[in-house]
Amino acid sequence: MDLNTARMKTLSIILAGGRGSRLRQLTDNRSKPAVPIAGKYKIIDFPLSNCINSGMRRIAVLTQYRSHTLNQHVQRGWNFLRSDFNEFIELWPAQQQTGSDWYRGTADAVYQNLSMIDGLDSEYILILAGDHVYKQDYSLMLQDHIESGADVTVACIEVPLKEADQFGVMHVDENDNIIAFEEKPANPPTMLGKPDVSLASMGIYIFNTKFLSENLRSDASDDESSHDFGKDLIPLFVGRCKIKAHHFSNSVISNSSYPDKPYWRDVGTLTAYWEANMDLTRLVPELDLYDEEWPIRTAQYQRPAAKFNYNYEERIGTALNSVVSAGCIVSGSTVEQSILFNNVRVNSYSHVIKSVVLPRCNIGRHCRLSKVVVDSDCHIPEGTIIGEDPVADAARFYRNSDGITLVTQEMIEALPE
Repeated sequence: MDLNTARMKTLSIILAGGRGSRLRQLTDNRSKPAVPIAGKYKIIDFPLSNCINSGMRRIAVLTQYRSHTLNQHVQRGWNFLRSDFNEFIELWPAQQQTGSDWYRGTADAVYQNLSMIDGLDSEYILILAGDHVYKQDYSLMLQDHIESGADVTVACIEVPLKEADQFGVMHVDENDNIIAFEEKPANPPTMLGKPDVSLASMGIYIFNTKFLSENLRSDASDDESSHDFGKDLIPLFVGRCKIKAHHFSNSVISNSSYPDKPYWRDVGTLTAYWEANMDLTRLVPELDLYDEEWPIRTAQYQRPAAKFNYNYEERIGTALNSVVSAGCIVSGSTVEQSILFNNVRVNSYSHVIKSVVLPRCNIGRHCRLSKVVVDSDCHIPEGTIIGEDPVADAARFYRNSDGITLVTQEMIEALPE
């Protein structure tokens, strides 16, 4: 089978039902894949864009936790495929099709949708997480999978040993066959010849459809299983079938300025989320969003251009080393090394530094914000200072051990008069 035909015979399944509790209040009212990122996008735009750019145009998005904003975003921004060409992006909400349980794990989420999968006549299943930020050509991984004759291929990336206990870690032989797999080991194994590096699973898998279907049914009947790909199925496959590792460096869409640094981020913590956004304010970010050959798509709305007002001695509308999105007004204030999402207003005499301000926020006059993540639709009262007094910040808002403060409208409304 040639690659073009194989892509048409591939069903991409994006697992987008997770809450992402480590993002704290950012996911109180939205699922993790629906969290805004990089000024104008949502996290799920990255795997969706990778699919489209890779020629994978049969896509199912599996949703569960507080999925309204995610559903709305996908329906409004990703409805351009041609159904008459058998192309689609469909939302598959949890429907308890196989019993009374909601999704019990990543494998169970796919299992509960087997009836729909079986009706699509696919040869291959591409499994993706909906909450990672990266650029990858999945067709190169698919080609690797087909040429190797594997039953399952697992995308992998080299990570520092000190971070490896957060991932599934694998051993491979000289032909990239996976010969051992441990999920979040306390003492992660290292790569041969690289004592400070482990080979970690990215949570990206390609299966032969028949093989996956058979094993999901078997797993569903196992009462001892947690029904998760990383914890249960992948370790089970090692030594029992042909399971291959695909190195992310072989299919990453790399940034020419960082040829040896494949960009992949799990923005699952507040610090990781803040750092990923802050990276975009650098002169040359590791993640290239200006690459016209691999565009990241999103829902587009009609908004005016950003505007900067006033040019007086102490009242100059300025943004330095920052990303300022459409609809923003910086009025007699200073924004420095920050990201303003759509429709943010920063009023006179305020100073915003190293902060991430989500859509539709209004920052009052004489405010100072430093290392703050401001959730959508916040109205910061005049004279508010955040990021300078750790004790006061922790008492009023959520402040983590890395000194990043998260502010929501609910927290603001709870402030004493």
